[in-house]
Amino acid sequence: MIIHKTLSTGRWFEFSIVEQLANIGCDIDRAIRWRNAGNIEHSKAAFERALELIDFTIADPKNKGGGWREVVRTREALVDYFAGDNIYNTTDKIWQDYFFNFNYLAAIRRGK
Repeated sequence: MIIHKTLSTGRWFEFSIVEQLANIGCDIDRAIRWRNAGNIEHSKAAFERALELIDFTIADPKNKGGGWREVVRTREALVDYFAGDNIYNTTDKIWQDYFFNFNYLAAIRRGK
């Protein structure tokens, strides 16, 4: 089942990889916040939205260069963190800091 129907039709590919990762980061932040608030259902939904966006990003032909491998590894580590044994020993702060950088850069590029 596709969650982001308007983005699945190719609109997602119009975004730069920085914008894609910034948007993914918003859902990861929501997943973390909902989990910390004790709402596992909302956390899981936000995480599933993020995974779908990551999969769109991986499928984006323009990302097949340098950014593609990082996105694949990021997906693996996020799944490990939210649904696995956290063998990479990541934390909420690590993920929030990682995605904050993309949000910051996207804001600079938008002139905000």
